Amino acid sequence: MANDLRFQVVFEAFKKKPLDVKTPSERPCDYFGKHVFNREKMYRYLPKDVYEKMIDVMDNGAQLDRHVANAIAAGMMQWAKENGATHYTHWFQPLTEGTAEKHDSFIEHDGKGGMIEEFSGKLLVQQEPDASSFPSGGIRSTFEARGYSAWDPTSPVFIIDDTLIIPTVFISYSGESLDYKSPLLRALKAVSAAATEVCHYFDPAVKKVTSNLGWEQEYFLVDEGLYAARPDLLLTGRTLMGHDSAKNQQMEDHYFGSIPERVAAFMRELEIQALMLGIPVKTRHNEVAPNQFEVAPIFEETNLAVDHNMLLMSLMKRVARKHGFRALLHEKPFDGINGSGKHNNWSLSTDTGVLLHAPGKTAVQNLRFATFIVETLMGVYRHNGLLKASIMSATNAHRLGANEAPPAIISSFLGKQVSGLLDHIEKADVDDILAMDGKKGMKMDIPEIPELLIDNTDRNRTSPFAFTGNRFEFRAVGSEANCASAMIALNSAVAEALIDFKKRVDKRIPEFEKRLAGTEHSSTFHAIIDVLREDIKTCKPIRFDGNGYSDEWVIEAAKRGLDVEKSCPIIFEHYLTDDSIKMFESLGVMTKKELEARNEVKWENYTKKIQIEARVLGDLSMNHIIPVATRYQMTLLENVKNMSDVFPSDKAEKLSASNIKLIEEIAERVSTIEKGVDELVNARKLANKITNEHDKAIAYHDDVEPKFANIRYQIDKLELIVDDALWPLPKYRELLFIR
Repeated sequence: MANDLRFQVVFEAFKKKPLDVKTPSERPCDYFGKHVFNREKMYRYLPKDVYEKMIDVMDNGAQLDRHVANAIAAGMMQWAKENGATHYTHWFQPLTEGTAEKHDSFIEHDGKGGMIEEFSGKLLVQQEPDASSFPSGGIRSTFEARGYSAWDPTSPVFIIDDTLIIPTVFISYSGESLDYKSPLLRALKAVSAAATEVCHYFDPAVKKVTSNLGWEQEYFLVDEGLYAARPDLLLTGRTLMGHDSAKNQQMEDHYFGSIPERVAAFMRELEIQALMLGIPVKTRHNEVAPNQFEVAPIFEETNLAVDHNMLLMSLMKRVARKHGFRALLHEKPFDGINGSGKHNNWSLSTDTGVLLHAPGKTAVQNLRFATFIVETLMGVYRHNGLLKASIMSATNAHRLGANEAPPAIISSFLGKQVSGLLDHIEKADVDDILAMDGKKGMKMDIPEIPELLIDNTDRNRTSPFAFTGNRFEFRAVGSEANCASAMIALNSAVAEALIDFKKRVDKRIPEFEKRLAGTEHSSTFHAIIDVLREDIKTCKPIRFDGNGYSDEWVIEAAKRGLDVEKSCPIIFEHYLTDDSIKMFESLGVMTKKELEARNEVKWENYTKKIQIEARVLGDLSMNHIIPVATRYQMTLLENVKNMSDVFPSDKAEKLSASNIKLIEEIAERVSTIEKGVDELVNARKLANKITNEHDKAIAYHDDVEPKFANIRYQIDKLELIVDDALWPLPKYRELLFIR
């Protein structure tokens, strides 16, 4: 057999059995958070006064003084040591889409020739990791290495193996953020403050508004041996070539289907480890594509949810390898079948309930619901291009608009009932909407509200930002992305809209006080309705309940003034528009300098990913595919020659006709591939001469990446021609069906 290695790894994949998973004797609720220094552990290991101060820091943002930090560090180390920890690390989220950590042991010299274990508040609160090798977008020069990680006390520390892991922010020596967490925390603070102020119109007792996130993580599993035999998967996360399997997802039998035994064993262990780390995973199921699956947790506060998602992605890769798999988080690892996303279910809640939930028990609550729906839409409308930029990447660009995921146009689906509610508020007279009902107070004449008792929307899978009952589902986020990117943009946009809303309402209240003097009508609620009516009209272009995949929608969206750009590097420019800079700076989320630096990183990352793919595609074409194709061509030529030696010329010509046709086709396709690779290399060389990262990224998008398609097309056709025993790479039919 000419290609024994490929068949061997395929055979080994067929033979693999599920790995036994040691299930804890306790129920999940008993071991949940076992490896987390949560409030229950804090209460046990910290002095009472220190515990109370720590809770004040976590819940109310109180200042953490050094004395308290030392006491917390002492209790934290005691717990960590009892659980086998010997090291600690500051765990942060640099602009690499991953996480970073440097481990230090607890040991210190005791001054007597021996060692002791120590962990002070200073070590807990701050470290100085080398910042020179992390993306900074020019904020830091390579020779300027100093950067700081600082503890985020709102996200609990946890233990993995022998290491105490401390979630932190990461900033430069001069104070600029070099990570995702620090601007996320600022955005969450901004939306909390703005939403709380607006809530006081309806309930002065509201103390705090919290942004919540529930992510749905989609992923693929591939047998580890087959993965290792695919250099493109290994180096880029996706297959750069490969013809469709005769059977893929067209039978629609994988979605919610029976989970394969090996996969179920992986899922069980992943869930056990996740629950022990405090990640409240709840849902698991088969997704649409073969070998595609999903895991989803219960909603959490957004900052913690982001940390948990980053932790779960890392955990997923570790557990997968233990079970003989590789977890693929690339948005589009296989052509011709669905890719993977990470739906971000976002909502706002107070200490009294969910703001986006309707109907309320009172008309005031229903008006509050309408207010937060409309102002969320205002934020999304004003910054639809920025929101698209927040989820765009070289990898997610393969998924968006591929008739399986939301299109690369941000719009919002509300459903019949909520749309009817907003239309009613927009068109009816204010006095018809608000009326007094004796001592019972305000009565809201909105007939659509009672219908919200049932599920108030159907599902629209083509909508990138759909209202789904008590939350908005931001469906366009990519599978391998850090959720923080989308959450920074979304929470900032909503915060800005709420601040603007309150300013305009406050300005109009005195006008209505004069107009309604001597009546029982509420000037505040009349002012709210008046501003809401304006905003409903303003943000109407973002509302779209139709088919987001249609060509007609692209034309219509452009007419509405929505961003329809498809070029990833150009989409990133939305971070540097005057409106974006003004919003981020006014909220204290990011400065113009930080935004410029992050865009430099985005353009550079885009270039590097396409560059790596181009190199891998060229290497596989020239060193794997073409040699195999020409070897098979030689076999066919030998067959034709033997035919002419055995049979008369006319019969030999007839018998060899099909082989001669194949020989010619192989020659033509090989020639096209060689020419395509030459053009690809030359385009890359020209792009590499560009020094400006923005222009280089555009060159890679416009001139380099488009040359992939024809090379792949020719290779995929050769896969159907060349003897299966010679083909060097595992095929889709072997990669996509776990046994």
